[in-house]
Amino acid sequence: MQFRVAILGCGTVGGGVARILLEQRDALRERAGQDIQLARIVDLFPEQSSRRHGLPRELYAGAGADLTQQQADAEIQRILEDPSIDLVVETIGGSGAAILATTRGTLEHGKHLVTANKALLAKHGEELLGTARKHGKGIGFEAAVSAAIPIIKVLNECLTGDEIQSISGIMNGTSNYILSKMASDAQSFDAALRDAQAKGYAEADPTLDINGGDAGHKLTLVLRLAFGLDVEFEDLPRRGIDTVTAGDVAFAHEMHGVIKLICHAQRVGDSVHAAVTPMIVKRTNLLSKIDGATNAIRVIGRYAGEIVLIGQGAGSLETGSAIVSDIVFLARHGEHALPRPVATGFRLRPLGELRLPYHIVFETADMPGMTGIVATAIGRQDINIDTVSHNRHEVDHAEFAIATMPCTRSQVERAVKDIQGNHPGSLLSEPRVLPILV
Repeated sequence: MQFRVAILGCGTVGGGVARILLEQRDALRERAGQDIQLARIVDLFPEQSSRRHGLPRELYAGAGADLTQQQADAEIQRILEDPSIDLVVETIGGSGAAILATTRGTLEHGKHLVTANKALLAKHGEELLGTARKHGKGIGFEAAVSAAIPIIKVLNECLTGDEIQSISGIMNGTSNYILSKMASDAQSFDAALRDAQAKGYAEADPTLDINGGDAGHKLTLVLRLAFGLDVEFEDLPRRGIDTVTAGDVAFAHEMHGVIKLICHAQRVGDSVHAAVTPMIVKRTNLLSKIDGATNAIRVIGRYAGEIVLIGQGAGSLETGSAIVSDIVFLARHGEHALPRPVATGFRLRPLGELRLPYHIVFETADMPGMTGIVATAIGRQDINIDTVSHNRHEVDHAEFAIATMPCTRSQVERAVKDIQGNHPGSLLSEPRVLPILV
């Protein structure tokens, strides 16, 4: 038996998928129970893609060097209408109307869908999952969250007999690389970003990586699988790393921690508190040791306890490997691999409502007694102080950091208002507040 696959978009990720399907065809046949055949590729630049990935030109649609968008759309439609195609891999990207229509059409034409498109799934995931169930087809999206790390299968299969208590993870390699360079080489944010771009870890426009958008797409999918939350991407609290300073990194080191961009979700009763935000990760937490562009996800189950997954969160063959694993799964299980319905009952709540330790950096006028003034205001909000850093004096101002014991974000905000109200002008800037992950 043959299981025929088409790839839409053959850039970095699509090329990796095609290479693995061709190079591992015999092994994949054994694992899937049928021959997985790469039948067709649609790409706007077939000649270029063929040379770049070392793929047979005859696999590509179109006879010329390039395809117009109109020609590509027509080729895609032929694939959707071809009854011999069993599965479509979408690696075009984007979340607009055109790609939604293509992926929805794939399922409506009776084909399985595999995609790494986290933005599409974060925005239209429920619609596509509903379409898949209606037409009796499966959707594979293991590669959409941290590429080679099999977090989707862990949540969808391995931990279905457990109760997830919390998930915290480094799910964006670009931001992790930048923060790692700031910590290890004492680079400024701008210098570390330029370094990441030079090494290919960051795009020319790195906005989605550094503002928490990319990580937010991934956390949206994780919340759906782990807690049954159908979260609108726009409703998920997100904060990026572009405001992290070299001073913040140094204070974190003094407090025995490192700054990481963390996707965090924690269940409390019938609520799930979640956000994407920079956090001070204590050295006792394994996530603190994950440097460079590596990703890591820590899951706490009620029965299984702590599970940590570490691996590459991007890359042609790394992402391609995850996509091929979905292809094999769907080839082996077919209609039995239908996406399960989303559970209901949990509410999304702000992370700031949780009682967490906080790291607060104060920039104050360089005058005697400021540390005491700040500490007293914090104490008036029933916040216990864990650690106070050394003062750093610069001309006419000073900076110092305070690490609190667990409290709510609103308690911290009330303490800041207390200082501003009772000692006007003593704080030279809004304090920088980061939650601490122990």
